[in-house]
Amino acid sequence: MDTVALISDVVDEHADELVGLRRDLHAHPELSWQEQRTTEVVAHWLERAGWTVARLPRTGLVADIGDQGDKEATVVALRADMDALPVQDITADPWASGVDGVAHACGHDVHVACLVGAGVALAETHARGLLDGRVRLLLQPAEEVMPGGAVHLMSLGVLDEVDRIFALHSDPGVDVGKVGLKLGPLTSASDRVEVTVTGPGGHTSRPHLTADLTFALAKLTTELPAVLSRRMDPRAGVSVVWGVLQAGAAPNVIPQSGLVAGTVRILDAVAWADCERVVRQAVAEIVRPYGVEALVDYHRGVPPVVNDETSHRILVRAVADMLGVAGQVSTPQSLGGEDFGWYLDQIPGAMFRLGTRTPGGPTYDLHQGNLRVDDRAVAVGAKVLAGAAATALAHGKD
Repeated sequence: MDTVALISDVVDEHADELVGLRRDLHAHPELSWQEQRTTEVVAHWLERAGWTVARLPRTGLVADIGDQGDKEATVVALRADMDALPVQDITADPWASGVDGVAHACGHDVHVACLVGAGVALAETHARGLLDGRVRLLLQPAEEVMPGGAVHLMSLGVLDEVDRIFALHSDPGVDVGKVGLKLGPLTSASDRVEVTVTGPGGHTSRPHLTADLTFALAKLTTELPAVLSRRMDPRAGVSVVWGVLQAGAAPNVIPQSGLVAGTVRILDAVAWADCERVVRQAVAEIVRPYGVEALVDYHRGVPPVVNDETSHRILVRAVADMLGVAGQVSTPQSLGGEDFGWYLDQIPGAMFRLGTRTPGGPTYDLHQGNLRVDDRAVAVGAKVLAGAAATALAHGKD
């Protein structure tokens, strides 16, 4: 039996169990840095399959298979994130979240189940002598917070010896059975900005004798996005969207402080490197005429996910082998942020989008409490991840 057929058969054999795993994880979501149960559940699966598992400080794990003494062997990593979001699950599914105010609203439960399925298939491939190198699985915590679990794992040396890395992300806008692929940038850089504005305050009848802080704050919310559109290359696709705007408590009182906070998203990595400087300069210039002070708290988040050419070709081959040519669809670059970009800043790799929508069914959105996925996506993702690893190993280090 060849590797492609073996991987497909093993995943199909365990498909029902993997769906059960996905539903179990969905019912027991854990927030960033709190994923102890998820770590132990996955560790049990992988140890039983024959992987060498190392639990990481705080949460998460690294698992290896293949001849660890062969330092010349190609090493391919597969990564899945596992944290949930502070979102209320409003579905009525039997496996709905049992934790109030916490839900897998971004599909990380699917990612974990896919990684486990790939691990089971690759363990059997290794047992039959068909694995042409070594594979490392990264179960990563805290993708949903900044700076994110990827930075933590990299500081622990999880990329040591790794030649190439792959990952997936759920896409509720793509039908199950299909995978979205894109060469080059797949996601955007994502930063967080918070601006605190302060002034002397005063009576609304005498704005000329004080500093009209609320007016200055309103100007800042509208003008910063406009200024960036002129001060940065428009091809960089810089987007500022505010999520928090706070000032004052009484209609006839000019407050002494106010706050605006949101995200800055940038399609281009070069522009991302310069964005913080431009934001700080623009904020100072916008508020200067109004006599207030502005303190900018700028958090650099994640770089864009950029799929390199070789890794993209490997994914194309893996999808064709596992799903057929019809299983591949093109996917656009999004303004979403993904800390998988940090790994790709160090080694080549690629991410694909996994279709989770039931054909003809409703299209859900990520980060919403009503998110539902078609469970058949778990086997699809497991096959493509395992296929990508096997293809990359056969390709070698080049």
